[in-house]
Amino acid sequence: MITVVIPTVGRRSLSRTLAALGSGTPVIVVDDRPRFCPELKVPGHVQVLRTGGRGPAAARNAGWRAARTRWIAFLDDDVVPQPGWVRDLAADLADLPPDVAGSQGRLVVPLPEGRRPNDAERNTAGLAGAGWVTADMAYRRVALERAGGFDERFPRAYREDADLALRLMRAGYRLVKGRRVTHHPVRDDGFWTSVRAQRGNADDALMRRVHGAGWRAAVGGVPGRLARHAATTALGVLSCVLGVAAAASRGDGERGRRAAVGALVAWAGWLGLTAEFAWARLAPGPRTPEEVVRMAVTSVVIPPLACVHRLRGELRVRR
Repeated sequence: MITVVIPTVGRRSLSRTLAALGSGTPVIVVDDRPRFCPELKVPGHVQVLRTGGRGPAAARNAGWRAARTRWIAFLDDDVVPQPGWVRDLAADLADLPPDVAGSQGRLVVPLPEGRRPNDAERNTAGLAGAGWVTADMAYRRVALERAGGFDERFPRAYREDADLALRLMRAGYRLVKGRRVTHHPVRDDGFWTSVRAQRGNADDALMRRVHGAGWRAAVGGVPGRLARHAATTALGVLSCVLGVAAAASRGDGERGRRAAVGALVAWAGWLGLTAEFAWARLAPGPRTPEEVVRMAVTSVVIPPLACVHRLRGELRVRR
């Protein structure tokens, strides 16, 4: 009745995910690392496919198309299904009417005890309330076939699950929440993890192109900060341009003073918006020295980088 499909980039956490599933359910692991990587070490009952680094959407498509069951349950390679998950999954899917295309598991993000979560931990914790994320999402095979599967134009694990959910609901299907429970541990991806995440702004451009301006509300998302990032970036660029103009106009006293004042005003605006962004990320957290430095540095880098990625995405979808 059910095949579990797990796309992976070779994280060590995959072994824990497979151990939690046991050996009684068909499992397909899709190795999406480059072809030159060595073979994965997985239990003998697990089928392994290789997609060569084409992204999680392509990996999931390869997995469900290789399966022969009526339901496909997708898991990420860093989650831990809780005891009884397979039994609870079968109960979630039993007797669902034909107009139900998918069932989402309950995601729980264990957070540290004794202190408030930091910025990265809060971002991961947001998955617990997100809709239709493929960290634990089961789909009816016939619905996947009708929708054409995941859109492989989404190159990373971001928005490709929301896109599929919206297309299925637009086709008349319903999606429901199940009772099975999966833990999603927080990963420490390093100092620059929030900066790397800005690449997802390019995928937001594709979501808007495919689903219209209201796509974020349709998936239950919160408004983004792109408008404020654009204002912050514009003020930063303006302060630099006017500063250069002031330096070049030293021989013209009045013109140089106007450029200097304009540069100072633009710089003050940039500083105020940057400080607001940094404090919004820092205030709810533990405010350790390491976290203060990380928020200060990355809050300077994120606004212009978010704008660059969004512009790149807009240009790509227009092509």
